[in-house]
Amino acid sequence: MERKASRRENECEEKNGNSESSEIEKEYKTSLITLNVGGYLYITQKQTLTKYPDSFLEGIINGRIMCPFDADGHYFIDRDGLLFRHILNFLRNGELLLPEGFRENQLLAQEAEFFQLKVLSEAVKSRWEKEQLASRETTFLEITDSHDRSQGLRIFCNAPEFIAKIKSRIVLVSKSRLDGFPEEFSVSSNIIQFKYFIKSENGTRLVLKEDNTFVCTLETLKFEAIMTALKCGFRLLTSLDCSRGSIVHSDALHFIK
Repeated sequence: MERKASRRENECEEKNGNSESSEIEKEYKTSLITLNVGGYLYITQKQTLTKYPDSFLEGIINGRIMCPFDADGHYFIDRDGLLFRHILNFLRNGELLLPEGFRENQLLAQEAEFFQLKVLSEAVKSRWEKEQLASRETTFLEITDSHDRSQGLRIFCNAPEFIAKIKSRIVLVSKSRLDGFPEEFSVSSNIIQFKYFIKSENGTRLVLKEDNTFVCTLETLKFEAIMTALKCGFRLLTSLDCSRGSIVHSDALHFIK
């Protein structure tokens, strides 16, 4: 009798355990939500979508806002499906994190307003305003010779990231470097100053880091700056010094987007 009673107790415990685990599994499954946003499917947790009270997504999940379903029974939201990844990342991370070179601030601000995410909308607008301000400010890079300031090149542009790109590509490999000595140039925020400048003599030359292509003479560097700017969508304005009749012979280049 005691063995039978013990067996029944064990069976009851197993049933209760299985019941509890099935309830947990069921609750976990119902916490996952699939959204169809403009034809793009996103799977996330209920708590992510309800993170901001009074938002559009929180209203859908909690039944305050009516939302249609697609043929598979997923919530359907007729908005930009590609941009929604940034909306969802904001809900997950609690901050605005965008990829480098992101240019759709205005569209993202509209999406943030539609989804009634005031914090995100303000963050996008603030980022956009900073970019607009930066685009109106002209930055420059000056490449000079420490012995002769007349020998050099100035590059002006209204995009700091372009100046940084040009700057990062320029590495001096002097004749002494080829013989085993250190590079002889100094770099500051806006100036690259060579101890012995780029001239046509054999041995003194530049190397472009991206493809290890050697560039000889200052004139070739000017061409490299122009081609890089055009590939990045910039326009070359009138050179700041065209007295010699050629952009190649001028000592300044000015780019704008």
